[in-house]
Amino acid sequence: MPDSQKKHYLLYGSERYALAILRPIQEAIRARGHEAAWFFDGPGAEDLVEGERLLTVQEVRAWRPIACITSSNHLPHFFPGVKVETFHGFDAGKPRHIYIRGFFDLYCTTGPRDTAQFQALADKLGHFSVIETGWPKIDPFMKEIAGALPPVRRPPVILYHSTFSPSWSAAEILYDEVKRLSRDGLWRWIVTFHPKMNPETRARYKALQNEYLQFAENDNILELFPQVDMMCSDTSSALSEFLLTGKPVVTFKNRRPGPQLIDIDDPAQFEPAIERALARPPELMQAIADFANAIHPYRDGHSSERVLDAIDTFIARGGRNRRRKPGNWWRKLKLRRRIGYWGRAGY
Repeated sequence: MPDSQKKHYLLYGSERYALAILRPIQEAIRARGHEAAWFFDGPGAEDLVEGERLLTVQEVRAWRPIACITSSNHLPHFFPGVKVETFHGFDAGKPRHIYIRGFFDLYCTTGPRDTAQFQALADKLGHFSVIETGWPKIDPFMKEIAGALPPVRRPPVILYHSTFSPSWSAAEILYDEVKRLSRDGLWRWIVTFHPKMNPETRARYKALQNEYLQFAENDNILELFPQVDMMCSDTSSALSEFLLTGKPVVTFKNRRPGPQLIDIDDPAQFEPAIERALARPPELMQAIADFANAIHPYRDGHSSERVLDAIDTFIARGGRNRRRKPGNWWRKLKLRRRIGYWGRAGY
């Protein structure tokens, strides 16, 4: 394809997790013969690899991408192109999953549940559009887990994961139970935490490592899902990702429990709950399937392509929404200060 016909797309990150979410989009862009480049205003740029292009603010503006795609809840309004949000996780019941800051032209939603909520706000506010695409981060993962659910291993392998917020995390509460249950070899354990987890809690669990418990440092938790038979958590968006595998999850005082989870509120219930999860009762497995279809019905691993199609559709419709985005000057000022750019704005 001649360079003059190539579309430019900017992938914008403010945390390292943007790499796992946006790299599948980069692959889809390249497969279509177009070009992708990156901009970071936080951690992540140091993890780019050969062949991935990092731009400065001035280079972004000169490169004139047709779209800026991000998993963050903000991006510079003065960058060229359609501003596109792809989200950094599923709604786990934490506050402020559904919030609008006025930075985006287009939200690419993950499934019917989120689409309905964002579309209702789009109809009311009028300054952004909503197109359901699925979540790019799990494109490689959906291809990997295609096919029938494998049987439970012998011995079973359990993934323990906790969010970092003290008010939501069960890591300290369940520490003694995890320690006890990871000593007899009946089950094997893989433990992983949110990157912002309290360092002392992380160190305590890391010290539990033995032949039956492994502490994993993976940046992308999806890499661990095929290695385990179930998950234990609390209130983390990762548990929704895990449920897409069709495998059970035990949670402790989840903020939004439902039939797709085995939720407990007492550490004494932890071991019996794990036993039930490993038995895979039919009513639980059906509830998991129903939940997965509501949050992410796509099993083809082509959500990244749908994001690019959504951008093309938005541009073909005129590239504008029926109302202007709100000023939001204070947040824009803070973002300028964070990036260190005080030049003029532009579409």
